[in-house]
Amino acid sequence: MIDYMYPFWSAIIACISAQCLKPVVYYLLKREWKWHLIVESGGFPSSHTAAVFALTLAVGVQENFNSTIFAVTLMISLIIAYDAANVRYYAGQNIQVTHQLIKDIQDLTALEFDDPIYATKVKEVLGHKWIEVIAGGIWGLLVATLLLYLK
Repeated sequence: MIDYMYPFWSAIIACISAQCLKPVVYYLLKREWKWHLIVESGGFPSSHTAAVFALTLAVGVQENFNSTIFAVTLMISLIIAYDAANVRYYAGQNIQVTHQLIKDIQDLTALEFDDPIYATKVKEVLGHKWIEVIAGGIWGLLVATLLLYLK
């Protein structure tokens, strides 16, 4: 018998472990530790995607892959993955372009903008590249599978 909290714990553990992987992956790529990445959105792998893919697999295992609740969690997982790689990613790109435009205008005109809105710090990395989303999905599936077999 599978623990009724298996889907919940699969999602939580997948999310937290994916977040903990971010500084490790960054170090492997750049040879520099950035521990703050543990609490940042964006980056490799996508923890949101890891959480919802783990949840979806666990619900499928526990409730049956032809159940209504599996269909609902699968649809929500696909929407979250799409949103992470498209909507949130391009929102972050838009913020970067806006910051650069403001800087360019200030440099070209030597104007200082008095309105505090121009000094607002807005996070530039909101979403993910597709490879980060795919890695998060795979990580979530691995975590849910591992938890299933550890019981």
